[in-house]
This record gives sequence, C-alpha cells and structure tokens, in this order.
Amino acid sequence: MSYDVIVVGSGPGGYVAAIRASQLGLKTAIVEKESLGGICLNWGCIPTKALLKSAQVFEYIKHAENYGIKVKEAEADFPAMIARSRGVADGMSKGVQFLLKKNKIEVIMGFGKLLKGKQVEVTDANNKKTVHSAKHIILATGGRAKQLPNLPIDNKKIIGYRKAMSLETRPESMVVVGAGAIGVEFAYFYRALGTQVTIVEYLDRLVPNEDADVSKELGRSFKKSKMKLMTKASVEKVDTSGDKCIVHVKDLKTNKESTIEADVVLSAVGVATNIENIGLEELGIKTDRGQVVVDGFYKTNVDGIYAIGDIVKGPALAHVASAEGIICVEKIAGHKPEPLDYNNIPGCTYCSPEIASVGYTEEKAKEAGYEIKVGKFPFSASGKASASGDKTGFVKVIFDAKYGEFLGAHMIGNNVTEMIAEVVAARKLETTGHEIIKTVHPHPTMSEAVMEAAAAAYDEVIHL
Repeated sequence: MSYDVIVVGSGPGGYVAAIRASQLGLKTAIVEKESLGGICLNWGCIPTKALLKSAQVFEYIKHAENYGIKVKEAEADFPAMIARSRGVADGMSKGVQFLLKKNKIEVIMGFGKLLKGKQVEVTDANNKKTVHSAKHIILATGGRAKQLPNLPIDNKKIIGYRKAMSLETRPESMVVVGAGAIGVEFAYFYRALGTQVTIVEYLDRLVPNEDADVSKELGRSFKKSKMKLMTKASVEKVDTSGDKCIVHVKDLKTNKESTIEADVVLSAVGVATNIENIGLEELGIKTDRGQVVVDGFYKTNVDGIYAIGDIVKGPALAHVASAEGIICVEKIAGHKPEPLDYNNIPGCTYCSPEIASVGYTEEKAKEAGYEIKVGKFPFSASGKASASGDKTGFVKVIFDAKYGEFLGAHMIGNNVTEMIAEVVAARKLETTGHEIIKTVHPHPTMSEAVMEAAAAAYDEVIHL
C-alpha cells in the first residue's frame, strides 16, 4: 500500500501525528508492534495515575476521622488495584483505536523497519512481512526502561516500571533506585500501601531536575511517611541469589558501603530510546547519543523521514511528543507552524504531594544572568488547602526584575498538576508579574496561590 504519511509507533506522539495528518487530508497509516496508545496509555502515564489514585483514596480512608467520618479499618486489595489500573489502560487503548478508525487511519500491526525508497517493512506476530510506501515517514518509536550494567532487570527481584504496575502481590520491602518522576511516584504508591521503601539517588536530592525548594519539601514529606532516603549514593550491586535482594549501596560523600535487604528492587534510572533495528544505519540517518538528529520541524538528514517524541532531543514527556507530532505534520502539509518552545514545557510528577513546574528554576535563572524577583506562597496560608485537609507545599514564582517577564513557576502540593497550565499560558502570552497580580482569581481555590506568590515577589502579598 502507498500513503502520504506512515507513522511508526502509536504512542502519544505517533497517534496524535496520524490523526492530525488525516485531518489535514493526508492518507495515513500507523504501524504498532504491541498495543495502540504506546507505553503512555498502556504502561506509563495513564495506568500509573490509576494506581496513584487508588493509593490516595486509601490514605483518605485511613485518615477519615480528620474529616469527621468514622469508618472501620480499611484494607488495601492490591490485586484489585492492579486490575483497576489495567482496566483503565485497556479502556484508553480502545479509545485510541476508535479515534484512528474515526479518522480513517489504517492500522498495521507489527514491527516497522525503514527501507530505502521511503518504504516501511512490517513484520507481524506470525513473522509475515509486508512492505508499505509513503511520501513521508514519521518515526515515533518511543522509549523503554534504561538498564544499568550492575542492575540487570529480571522482572522477578529486579524490576522495571512495567512490572512495578503489574506485580501479583505487594512486596513488604522495596528499594527504589532513582528519584526522578518514575521513582518517586512508585515510592509513594507502595509506601502508601504499607511497603517499607528506601530510595537511593545518585545526585544530592530527590527530583533533581526540579527547583531545590521543591526537592526539600518532597524530602520532608517522604521522611514524614517513614521512607528512608539515601541521596548522593549509588547501588554498586544487588545479590539476588537468596530469598531476598541484598542491595550494596555506596555513600558517595564518605565512600562507605552498606547493605539493604529488600523483597524487590525497582530500577527507575531513566529511559532508553527504541532506535535499534529500525533501519537508521542502513539509510544513513544521523543519531547522537542514542537520539535521532532532527531540525526544528523534526526532519532528519534523509529526505522524507522524520522523528518525534522520546527518540529526539528534548523532555521525554507525552505532551511534548504530541506537540512535536502536530508541528511535524502541519509542516509536511504546507502550513507554517511555530517551532516548539522547549523552555515552556510543563513537567508534572504525580506522587503525593504532587509536583508541577515550568520554565527556569531559581538557580537556572541566576545562571542565565537574570536579576530576579522570587515570590513564594505556602498552602498553609490557603483557605482552600485548609478546608481540604492538606496544607502541604507551596507555589514559587520567578520573574525578571527588569521587565517583569514570567521566568518560571514551581509548585508542590495537592492537585498542583491541575494548576500549572495557567502559568504555561501566561508565559506563552508574555504576561508579566503585575498582570498576574491584577488577574482576579476565584476564592477559595488552590489557584489563588499563583496570584499570591506573584504578589509576594513584588511585596504586595495580602494573606501572608
């Protein structure tokens, strides 16, 4: 078959690109080797949020008396939580299938590999090969859990994120290696259900890409929940020969080594790109450090071949891949899309307390040479947070002192992932600090904290 566009991979980059291409009148097909929706819908963003919601509900029930409600002792049904998560993922995957059918996109199941002459060879589950051609081919093959040489994933005692959301029974103890978004989300989930959790992070703080104040606040919250936190530490090896995992950890500050005994070790050390055996070398497509090299509109050095999502430079986030896919196909269709502003990409982490951020951290703003104004508003001063029963966290905003440019925002607390889009939109519209202060926010809401933090930056805060 011949198409205008073939997309290889049906994750949030691939299926969104395919739908937008079809909307623009391009005959489109999508190639998928496993499940429609990719890792995000099936083994990432969506099912993890279902698990985290179950943990949050369980914690609400355990603390029901704080809300004037008496309940008998609650018990977490771990297999039922896992089943609910898988059900949510399956429903979302079927939703993608419906959208592709609605937009008249042909779905070709199998492993896609580039051939010369703008062709894709697809090998299906029965090892049958078919070849399809297109004027434009978009690679959206995504990523997988990165493996360290001294931490080989066997999905029994050393597991990756996929196994972490489908274990048959809840482990009594777990070591989480890596304190990025994946690591802290699973650490929160398992700790909320009663697992003894130790986090080992190579750098000097949790969520090291976030603002330092956010990292400190998360550390305080996790310690309060009786997690053990080991920062500036590395896992040297794991002995899995016995019933338990014996984890050898080196303290990088002192070079002293200690051991931790745990039922399971979760490796959450990052993402590796899926670029092997897809024909890049045969076509001479340039890569750099495991990523495909593209221009501002995702075109590779080979005419007619494009790449988006986790396999190109930029944050490995679902919403980034979707935005890249739309920009890519709009450029293909002859439109004039703006290149993506990678400095205005929101990041969200869904542990409890939640974390959301966009733009410069305080440290990065200073390194970039800005003279800054910083405002911070704690949720302990928020009426809505008090009423909700969770006053953990704050909103921190950063402005350029000279022109009032909104440089960044960093939030930690209940539901802050639902608040960050206000700042993303404000920065896109080049809104200043004073304009945020004069924008009336509804009361009582958590979002008032954005206005109050902006006011704090300019010494105009009322409620603090």
